[in-house]
Amino acid sequence: MAETILVVNAGSSSIKFELFSVDTDDQLDKIIKGQIDGIGTRPRLFAATSKGTLLSDQTWAPEDVCAVPAALEKLIAFLRPQIGGELPAAVGHRVVHGGPDFGEPVAVTSSILSELERLIPLAPLHQPNNLAPIRAVLERRPHLLQVACFDTAFHRGHADIADRYAIPERLYAEGVRRYGFHGLSYEYIVSRLPHIAPDIAGGRVVVAHLGSGASMCAIADGRSVESTMGFTALDGLPMGTRSGQLDPGVVTYLMRAKGMRLEDVESFLYKECGLKGLSGISNDVRDLLASNAPEAKLALDYFAYRIALFTGMLAAAMGGIDAFVFTAGIGENGPAIREAVIRRLEWLGLRVSFNANNSNAVCISGEGAKVPCFVIPTNEELMIATHTLRVARRREAAAVREKRA
Repeated sequence: MAETILVVNAGSSSIKFELFSVDTDDQLDKIIKGQIDGIGTRPRLFAATSKGTLLSDQTWAPEDVCAVPAALEKLIAFLRPQIGGELPAAVGHRVVHGGPDFGEPVAVTSSILSELERLIPLAPLHQPNNLAPIRAVLERRPHLLQVACFDTAFHRGHADIADRYAIPERLYAEGVRRYGFHGLSYEYIVSRLPHIAPDIAGGRVVVAHLGSGASMCAIADGRSVESTMGFTALDGLPMGTRSGQLDPGVVTYLMRAKGMRLEDVESFLYKECGLKGLSGISNDVRDLLASNAPEAKLALDYFAYRIALFTGMLAAAMGGIDAFVFTAGIGENGPAIREAVIRRLEWLGLRVSFNANNSNAVCISGEGAKVPCFVIPTNEELMIATHTLRVARRREAAAVREKRA
């Protein structure tokens, strides 16, 4: 059986995974995709081949898969027969926050894990879930290579002026700064641009990663210049249930006038706001598009409006714009949202082609467009697998050099 790389993206009650084979030229090919969800309540493993052939649809009693370590054991037990009884060569993990010190993927050791755990206050709802499977593998299979791939890493090259808030230096030194997220997605888009649009690959590109979590990034010459997300994944665009950009005074008002505790405010801003809060109907764009309620229209209009506003900001950061890219779930599959955004950006030189947009074409620019607009599916899992394989190969090369020495 060929060497394999397992990619894991863990949530509070689920583990999404993809398994990649590695050929003799180190090319990666996805062979299995699935997830274990309902951990602790109604655990279920669903897995299929890359071509959609069902491999498993299995459930267990809650007490049998009550936490992430047990779910991982079930996952490995399922995967081993699929890959000739072996373990994967390495496991790559999506980790939301790398803080100020982790600017590239890293092989995880116990000390590295401790450093990443200290970043939990910077991403309290994401980081613990991301680290749980890493900890479980370290405890049970310490010799299995694990690689942490950070959503913040792509943005670590920002100019100092873009990373700072107008707060005292001591807080910046502690790590209170603008990080940016969805970096694995943006990095993948950068890798695809030379193949899809070589004329603008080295130019000034605004990428809109629009999903249940949403952000935008200014990319110049393949590097992140500015992002709509800052210190946490709450900032910037309104999202499915997250507020997006918010006056800090709103937080103090909620605590002082409404008597909300810190935990209540945090849960409120992450889970009760965004499109869900604006509409009072749903956090799902599909539900809002299907609704005739004025509140649904308000939420969608607000979403498009904020995307257009931030496009202006990001273009200013680069001194212009040469192309615009939509990606992620809504960006890839929401022609109505794309059209609404482009209509608001006609002043900037964007034009939409009705037919191309509604058929989800790669280029959706209309006649007379001065700034081309693209729809490029993202692939964060492939990016994680790529990074994981590179770390593995570097370790192998270092071991060879050490042996020769």
